[in-house]
Amino acid sequence: MAGRGTRLRPHTLTVPKPLIPIAGKPMVQRIVEDLTAGYDGKVEEIAFVTGDFGKEVEKELINIAGRFGAEGKIYYQTQPLGVAHAILCAKESLNGNVFIAFSDTLFKADFQFDPNEEGIIWVKKVEDPSAFGVVKTNGQNIITDFVEKSPVFISDLAIVGLYYVRDGEFLRNQIQALIDGNIKDKGEFQITSVLENMKKTGYNFRAAGIEEWLDCGNKQNIIDTNRRMLEIKSVREPLRHDSAVIENSVIVEPCFLGAGSKVVNSVIGPHVSVGHRSVIQNSIVKNSVIQNDTSVLNAMFSDSMVGNQVDYIGRVSDISIGDYTSFKE
Repeated sequence: MAGRGTRLRPHTLTVPKPLIPIAGKPMVQRIVEDLTAGYDGKVEEIAFVTGDFGKEVEKELINIAGRFGAEGKIYYQTQPLGVAHAILCAKESLNGNVFIAFSDTLFKADFQFDPNEEGIIWVKKVEDPSAFGVVKTNGQNIITDFVEKSPVFISDLAIVGLYYVRDGEFLRNQIQALIDGNIKDKGEFQITSVLENMKKTGYNFRAAGIEEWLDCGNKQNIIDTNRRMLEIKSVREPLRHDSAVIENSVIVEPCFLGAGSKVVNSVIGPHVSVGHRSVIQNSIVKNSVIQNDTSVLNAMFSDSMVGNQVDYIGRVSDISIGDYTSFKE
């Protein structure tokens, strides 16, 4: 999670993308939550490979790890040298069973797996695989080839950024060998090169499918993913905090209402997330993400994203419009 999130600016100028809330929780917490739910053993440690986001962000990441009973560790990638390089930045944590996840995509999937398997790579069939690393498999769903972003069709099974490896030390040594040999593909140290080398030694990787792949790369992706996660999570977890206040308002579910939030004389939803301690008054809001400690007054908007500690004051009009009129402000 070391990227600067430039496609999401201005929202990532003060908050790194993985801490932007999706259905009320930071996206990196959503990822950890779903992955740990599929693992029967104890998660001992959660390592975050970041840029220099500051001590407050690091503290929040350590707290997220603590919510799952794990020790949190922070590592830094100071140069964008590829995914394999980023993983090796956390080499002290590459021991035993290791699960690796990208921090800017969410998933709907059954993550139950057997930790005794040597390796598992999660994939999704896509229409245009040229922008993705892909795999080829045999009849037993064992991966026979890893290919990084080929303009020529190789396979439509895209690697989604979720990897399980039973032998973390072996993975670490293979990445180190790649970097020591300065073996790059398309100018970077690719994880697909490492996995291919592991496979050649006899290490078996199984391909596992996911149901949905939810991108969080830009503002519209965030809104769309927030909508879908609200739909998915509303059937299994409470999305309205007990301290949320609703006065003379209509909530069209599914919506998330954070701790200390307040909705007054408004219509909210469907698919709206209202952050902790935020206030919505005299407004109509749908399909939007409103973050923490924000005030929205006299608003009418949809498909929108509002950051933290924002004061938004719209305009209430006194109008008189006759028949057969079309008006757009």
